[in-house]
Amino acid sequence: MDDAALVHAWRSGDASAGERLVERHFPAVYGFFRHKVGGDVEDLVQRTFLRCVEARDAFRGESSFRTYLFAIARNELFGHWRRRGLDVDPDATASGVLDAVVGPASAIDARREYRLLVQALRGLPLDDQIALELMYFEELTGAEIAVVLGVPEGTARTRLRRARLALERSLAALDAAGEGLRVTTDDIERWAGAMRDAMRQERAARR
Repeated sequence: MDDAALVHAWRSGDASAGERLVERHFPAVYGFFRHKVGGDVEDLVQRTFLRCVEARDAFRGESSFRTYLFAIARNELFGHWRRRGLDVDPDATASGVLDAVVGPASAIDARREYRLLVQALRGLPLDDQIALELMYFEELTGAEIAVVLGVPEGTARTRLRRARLALERSLAALDAAGEGLRVTTDDIERWAGAMRDAMRQERAARR
């Protein structure tokens, strides 16, 4: 049963349909928070699904249910940072906030390319990082990312183009800092694809 049918059944009183939606999307929501909030991931995942339950009837089906969940997750993320007294300007660089929350090394993956990609993403403005992660790792479209960010589609697509260029510059800066990189757009796409596959394997292993 697809998400739309499950949402309809859930609204009609089928609690098991809601449970299936949570089970289906839990790994993606967990992944959204994983490198952003340190040990508070489980709490924010629970908050996200709680808000989803509370706003169940507000979902009009204008986007996919998964996109709707990511929009709630983003709001919960920013609320979490504000409660901790952190600067959460969406256009501010992500690294200062994330270092304060998760530490500079907690997002490092085993493979050097993954580590460098995460490091470069964290050097971008917060919403740029979120937009690129959703594009690369969750394969959301520009229209879906617009819903998550709460902006017009054209604005989201412009942000994505700008963010991709900024990511290339960030990786080039790592090269200048002695990481020995010679990174192209194709390299970024390949690294992101490999990281996406690794994340999916990890999610499957948790089920």
